[in-house]
Amino acid sequence: MKVLNIFLCVMFIVFAGLQYNDPDPYIWMPIYLYAATFCWLASRGRFYRKWYIAGMLVYLVYATYKFFDQNGVEDWFTLHHAENLAETMKATKPWIEETREFFGLFICIGALGINYIYSKWKKA
Repeated sequence: MKVLNIFLCVMFIVFAGLQYNDPDPYIWMPIYLYAATFCWLASRGRFYRKWYIAGMLVYLVYATYKFFDQNGVEDWFTLHHAENLAETMKATKPWIEETREFFGLFICIGALGINYIYSKWKKA
């Protein structure tokens, strides 16, 4: 778990750094740095289950918004036939940015969820 959490921490820090040129870095940098912080703490053997739940709930609410938002994941899937999101790194169409952000939130939820489950298993 230690190696996985260090990898996730570094990955989330890189993700946060890539948000520097994003139109809304003030939202996305804290989102990724929150996940990075708790992965780092977990790599040190410190688990904060209440903070994992809080983060996952906030991310889930925001992901739900991103799913149903105009130009969100639902539009990408239904109106644009799940068009390739990785053709270029530049988000030339609005649903590309929204869909990528949706999946970024689910990566964060996954990391916090893994640590939550591991912390419960370790304590038992």
